[in-house]
Amino acid sequence: MPSLRTEDGRNLAWEETGSGPPLLCHPGGPGASGKYFGHLPRLAAERTMLLLDPRGTGASGRPADATAYGLSDYAVDIEAVRRHLGLERLDLLGHSHGGFVAMAWAAANPGSVGRLVLSNTAPRFTDTIRQARTAIIESYAAEPWFADALAALEAHQAGRFANDEELDALLQRNVPFYFRCWGEEEQAIGAQLRPLNADALRHFNDNVAAGMDHRPALANVTAPVLVITGEEDFFPEPAAREIADALPNAELVVIAGGGHFTFAESGAGRLWAEAVLEFLGR
Repeated sequence: MPSLRTEDGRNLAWEETGSGPPLLCHPGGPGASGKYFGHLPRLAAERTMLLLDPRGTGASGRPADATAYGLSDYAVDIEAVRRHLGLERLDLLGHSHGGFVAMAWAAANPGSVGRLVLSNTAPRFTDTIRQARTAIIESYAAEPWFADALAALEAHQAGRFANDEELDALLQRNVPFYFRCWGEEEQAIGAQLRPLNADALRHFNDNVAAGMDHRPALANVTAPVLVITGEEDFFPEPAAREIADALPNAELVVIAGGGHFTFAESGAGRLWAEAVLEFLGR
């Protein structure tokens, strides 16, 4: 598994698959490893996919400081990968929290951006996002597991977990709420989300989420950007449009019927991959 040694002595690793120009993919969570992308076979047919394990996940070591999970910290790791690969400009795809990181990296290193794909993400948290999330949760109200899943979600969001194992136990119970429906395909994706890094999630919830707003800094990112989301994502079209409107050179694509994990959903996943490849291939 390819890796590098960071300046602070950590191992930073990624899985490499496919062929063609490299595309670094940063997963979300925060605290999920690159394995939740699967292998993105449609993209891997034309690009060398670098599926990153962010700090403290998968094969990548944890920082000594349990609070070193800020967006700027993750962005430093992306820049370390770019330099390690000897690339003047890096093509980067960030999904969900990985999109927050991708925006932070691009704003800090605008001259190093090749093409940027911001998938199923947002520049800030708004009432529109909270309402979309609530609607998805309430759509499951008739399910026999709903009450237990809701209690687990509330504990999850309140930070009532002491370590990765306790967070994983909560996520197992509330993971359906991350999907617009909960069938076999969604269950397979949900299994790839685990385990999460509890330190990373706690730091984001306690120190980053409330004040996050990428819009002012995005004006400096002049490279081409694709902002893509699902029609039924809890980061809905208005959130994606806020990103696109803040960028000088962006286009917005909304995948019909797509949820938050559009890239892995049947039907929507094919449309997502076609849109991403068309953008990258220009």
